[in-house]
This record gives sequence, C-alpha cells and structure tokens, in this order.
Amino acid sequence: MSINDALSDEITSINSIYEPDTLVSLAENGLLCSLRLPSLPSVTLRLDFPTNYPDAPPSILGTQTVGDDVHKGVGNQVVDITRSVLSEIYRPGEACIFDLLEEVKEALEKAEEQGHLQLHDEPPAASTVDSAPQSQTRQIDLGPEPPWIIGPVLTEKKSVFVGRVAHVSSPAQAKSYLAHLLATDKKVAKATHNMTAWRIRGPNDTSYQDCDDDGETAAGGRVLHLMQLMGVWDVMVVVTRWYGGVLLGPDRFRIINTAAREALVLGGWCKEEKKEDVKKGKK
Repeated sequence: MSINDALSDEITSINSIYEPDTLVSLAENGLLCSLRLPSLPSVTLRLDFPTNYPDAPPSILGTQTVGDDVHKGVGNQVVDITRSVLSEIYRPGEACIFDLLEEVKEALEKAEEQGHLQLHDEPPAASTVDSAPQSQTRQIDLGPEPPWIIGPVLTEKKSVFVGRVAHVSSPAQAKSYLAHLLATDKKVAKATHNMTAWRIRGPNDTSYQDCDDDGETAAGGRVLHLMQLMGVWDVMVVVTRWYGGVLLGPDRFRIINTAAREALVLGGWCKEEKKEDVKKGKK
C-alpha cells in the first residue's frame, strides 16, 4: 500500500515550515516515517501511519535516533510525552503533526520546569542581588498594554488568521508594541507567523516604513503595500497566522491582506464606503 495523498501533503507542509528533514518517509510504502522534534533536534521519533490517515491516528513506535548530548532515559520520556500529547490533540479526519510538534514543545518545556525532565544542563545559579534588578527591568521594559484593535478571526482550511492594529508615533514604539505582544500573549508567540508592517510620519517631513515577513516570504511587504494603497499613516499592523496543516498557496496572501484591512477599517484608519454613496457616484 502506497503513501496516501493526505500524508504526502503533510510531509511537504511540515518540511516547508520546519527543517527539510523534519518528517521523512523511511519505507517504500511511505507509511513508516521519522519525525525530528524541532524543539529537541537530538531526538527523532519513529511513526507508523495507517493507510487511512488522517481518519486514524499514527502510532509512535519509539525513538529512531537519540543524540549523545541527551541524558540517558530522556528518549523514552520524550516518547511517553509525545504519545500522551497525541492522544489529546488528535481529531479524526484532521492532520495532526503540526499541532503535535507545537504541543510537544510546550509539554517538554513544562516537564523540564517541573523537574520531571532534564533536557539541558543546569545554568549557573544567579545571585539574588543580580536577578531581582533583571526581573524588574524586564517588567519595566514591557511598558503598558498597547492599544490594540483586533479584527475578526478568519479561517481557511484549518489555518487561522487574525489582524491587529495600533497607533504608533515612532519605529521604536512599534518595535516595543510587538515585543510586548509576543511576551504577554502565549498563543500569539506560538503562532506560525506574526507578519508586521508600519508607516509613520515623523517631524520635518520625515517618514518611516518597514515590514517583517516572519518566515512567510513577501507577506510583510504585501501588507505594507496595502497600507500604502489605503493611505494610512501612524499605524502598525500585525497579522498572526496559525498554520492548520493544509497548504494554501498564493491564496494565503489574499487572506493576510483581508485580515490586515479589516483590522484597519475596524480601527477607523479607512472608512468603508457606504453603498448609498457608491450609488450616488460619491468618492
């Protein structure tokens, strides 16, 4: 029995999001695969996919490889944690490997924080004299909650997109708002992409325009171009995407721009034309 289309698509999408060898077919039938954990690259798991995947879940057979830098016994612990996560996140008919990798990352971090798993050597203990001011500095640097205006949630083939906008008066403020968002919103920080763009008018006829794709090639530039077409200034846009396991192709750019535009309209940076005005020929 050969590899099915759903698994073939998932191998392609997972390897495009992470490293090219993250999910690799090991056998001629394509159903036996190795899965390298992006959050712990020293451990590669061995997975067996059923012929009717994703209507049935894969089986985690054990470890394929375990690096020398991993403590003894960690491989087996990672297998147990991954199996537990899979049982929680799997839904019949839905591709699950992306969610599995993201949730395993969080589960491993939690297990390490609680002392159940040692993935890394213990760092040198910092003195209480040094650590207190550093903690206070981090809190001060975050600043107050940015005045985000959040657009509607858009869903396309299990991928989720959300646009948000805020008034900004300088590039430094825009960067601090983004840092605040990623530091305080765990869900946003775990997203596949956080694409940003801003346009700011400074003093003495100066202007600042910048964008960041955050791994989604050309997406930030398209959002910036949208802002230029809309003529909006002194605002930053962040479009967040959570990948759903299905490649969207060029259609993703349309959805990203829609998420950005709806947030801008909601924030009052671009008024929607009323149908009555259009009928009357008003601009």
